[in-house]
Amino acid sequence: MAEHLKQQMVAWRRHLHANPELATFEVSTSDFVAARLSELGIPFQRNVGGHGIVASLTRAGSSRSIGLRADMDALPIQEQTGLEHASVIDGVMHACGHDGHTASLLGAASLLAGDTDWSGTVRLIFQPAEERGIGAKAMIEEGFFENFPVDMLFAYHNWPGLPAGKIAAVAGPVMAAGARIAIRITGKAAHAAMPHQSRDALAAAGYLLTTLQSIAGRAVDPLQAAVVSITTLETGAVLNQVPEAVKLGGLMRTLNVATRDRVEAEIERICNGIAMAMGVTIDLTIQRTVLPTVNAPYAAEIAARAAEAIGAPVTKELEPSLASEDFSYFLSRKPGALVWIGNGEDLAGRELHSPGYDFNDEILPVAASWLAEVAKQALRANPDLS
Repeated sequence: MAEHLKQQMVAWRRHLHANPELATFEVSTSDFVAARLSELGIPFQRNVGGHGIVASLTRAGSSRSIGLRADMDALPIQEQTGLEHASVIDGVMHACGHDGHTASLLGAASLLAGDTDWSGTVRLIFQPAEERGIGAKAMIEEGFFENFPVDMLFAYHNWPGLPAGKIAAVAGPVMAAGARIAIRITGKAAHAAMPHQSRDALAAAGYLLTTLQSIAGRAVDPLQAAVVSITTLETGAVLNQVPEAVKLGGLMRTLNVATRDRVEAEIERICNGIAMAMGVTIDLTIQRTVLPTVNAPYAAEIAARAAEAIGAPVTKELEPSLASEDFSYFLSRKPGALVWIGNGEDLAGRELHSPGYDFNDEILPVAASWLAEVAKQALRANPDLS
């Protein structure tokens, strides 16, 4: 890779890092991507699923088409890195590396535009609103697969804790299905000195909180992964009243749909049982956010071969993460793979979604090269096996 492209990607990445935008508000980010694609002479369509952009590069000789995706949005976190390129937007930062993902896909676009050693079509997918789990779904609902046909799709996520530049291409589930849990418990308020006149919603919440924690250990196969975390509790404001209502909120994660369905059923069963036992009303809402991210074995093998072809260290074994990723919606429609590219040492306070996090610029050349190479490898692959 030419040195000027390496430096250009660093400049792109740091510009994006300094100017982050939240999900569904990626106006300037989309403008920036469009400007860079125009400079490269690559045709594109804007406003796909919100502020999404899909660019298409085509070379004659094949009807095959491959999608490469990068997410663009940032997080509502106050940056504390102290870096020269730190966010200038109060309360918003790129704490998950989407700035790097976007810059490296632009780098891959530059590499593919200047490379004649491939044929077919490569779709460059700059996706909005990943952090809210709605961007990929919005692009699909607005006709992505009809307007921009692809045979396979690939993406990556930077991964602190994996050595910088090492690529993990793993077959099967790699990230979890997600859902948000909202619970409202309604009882009867009373004076705290006369609790017998109440239907104690707060006591019911205590039983519920404890019992929900048993799901992963007693209702789910020990060989399957599941997380149920209740993380918020809102209730009364005075010391001498048994409150009328309690609100609980949290999340759940599973690595497959069958386990997700089992966990949801258990949450509902427990809520119904505690409501009956405590004489309260419990209203439960489970909002599914994303599907599990599952790599097709053949696509994972192509991803690994691409890593080897660019000289990157590669592993085919890494434990799945119970974080979630809305690239799963693309993979539910077409085969493909999401790989992890190591961001280097996972330092305390610099983890993903941390105010001290920063994308490692040293991995930009690896990421861009892998994206370009995996597209070429997939275009050459036997379509009957994919």
